[in-house]
Amino acid sequence: MTRKLNNQPQYPAHTLSPGKQLLARDGDALLFPSVFDEEASAELFQQLHAHIPWEQHYIRLFGKKVAQPRLSAWYGDPGTAYTYSRLQLEPMAWNPLLLQIKTRVEEVCPSNFNSVLLNLYRDGQDYMGWHRDNETELGVQPVIASLSFGAERRFVFRHYRDQQLRAAITLSSGSLLVMQGDTQEHWQHQLPKSAKVLEPRINLTFRKIV
Repeated sequence: MTRKLNNQPQYPAHTLSPGKQLLARDGDALLFPSVFDEEASAELFQQLHAHIPWEQHYIRLFGKKVAQPRLSAWYGDPGTAYTYSRLQLEPMAWNPLLLQIKTRVEEVCPSNFNSVLLNLYRDGQDYMGWHRDNETELGVQPVIASLSFGAERRFVFRHYRDQQLRAAITLSSGSLLVMQGDTQEHWQHQLPKSAKVLEPRINLTFRKIV
């Protein structure tokens, strides 16, 4: 299996079983556990960790400037600025590594993406709170393809109106979670803190800015 990580990495396509449906109703979230194998996932994690220009972003919370509990980077086509929590991100140009990963994700998920948000969770103290990816730029019924490398982390859904209705999964390295349909309208999701997680995790959420 040939991989050219520093220039244009090559990962052969392979057939996956249908994704596992995670939500009981009001949405469509599919888990594909092995989009990249263990060796490829480890190499991709190292390349992303070393070569992405990770940034510490800040948001305003109750009038105070607060550091987000993770590092981030935003890539995409020209004109794909993204705003959330009153933070506006201008896209960096795609690099060959991200384009190769995007191609593989688009083989699994029947959607074309023009942007990706990368998050680096340095250990289990870095996290993502409850939210929905329902910003105006993402349009109606957005498709979000969330790819994980590195440490396994617990990921939780809860219904936006019936908050006792929940679903929890473990996202392993090389796994892809595809959220589509009415998921962002009816469900929130989070990546909670974990004292047991000591290693970093990188997550790429591919999106389409409309």
